[in-house]
Amino acid sequence: MSDTVYDEPGHGIEQAYELSEPPEKVWRALSIQALWEHWLPEAALAGPEPVAVTPGEEVSYRMREAAPPYLESTVTFRIVPNGTGGTCLRIIHDLTDARFAPLTKAAANHNAPRLRAA
Repeated sequence: MSDTVYDEPGHGIEQAYELSEPPEKVWRALSIQALWEHWLPEAALAGPEPVAVTPGEEVSYRMREAAPPYLESTVTFRIVPNGTGGTCLRIIHDLTDARFAPLTKAAANHNAPRLRAA
């Protein structure tokens, strides 16, 4: 197993793991509650049901911290077969808490102060 961290702008992180197990087995571990409870405690989730599912490819869960400030995030598990019969597992963890929305500002022409020529 190898892992890579991708540094992307935003409020999240992405990691990639090369697993020797076939995609079907990895999908079972991600999508069946009795299996994922062994490595992803239900207490870490805002709810046990996934917020989005693409069967056999991707599943997303909403998470909430157990301690203040109780930040919310979404963790997405994406699986892709690799060339050796194993699986590339990508874990994308995005901070989605609404309290951080005002801190991000979209680019627009009216965001900067006006400059005047002398």
